[in-house]
Amino acid sequence: MKAEEITARWRTEEEAVRARLGAPGVASVDQVASRSGMEVFEAIFAGTLPQPPIGDTLDFVPIHMAPGLAVFQGRPQRRHYNPLGTVHGGWFATLLDSAVGCAIHATLSAGKGFTTLELKVNMVRPLNDRVPLVRAEGKVIHTGRQVATAEGRIVGPDGKLYAHATTTCLIFDIPNYSEGSSHEQT
Repeated sequence: MKAEEITARWRTEEEAVRARLGAPGVASVDQVASRSGMEVFEAIFAGTLPQPPIGDTLDFVPIHMAPGLAVFQGRPQRRHYNPLGTVHGGWFATLLDSAVGCAIHATLSAGKGFTTLELKVNMVRPLNDRVPLVRAEGKVIHTGRQVATAEGRIVGPDGKLYAHATTTCLIFDIPNYSEGSSHEQT
């Protein structure tokens, strides 16, 4: 398949996802803690939980989630440029952190959370706004009781690799949450 055909398919998939997403916002701890990772993503894709605002800020959107797999799509924009006229490394890192973190989150049961302990990003090719879309795909390598690892890649519609990453995440019980209880946020 040619890059133009892949770009067209990716745009169509993004439009379908965006049509279902709710407004950007932050769900309550209870809304997230009472669901498994996959249930959280199903609710985000259904528009019953808000989409995280970081995607709106940096022009990326979740495309697909499955246990151990997360795909995000982003649009490199001039507003993401560094002083050298290419997309800032922080944009790469944020997109990859989202993909690898959500791949791990999609494996977690209700009442479990995670945080990134380490993120290692290798940018192998610069990005600019002449690349219409890129995808970041995160895949779990291992999920244990307390630690999970994942890897991710950013690729363009032409198959070019722009960056790759690995992460180590800490898995924990969500504080002040127990199934069936009600909590107020302060």
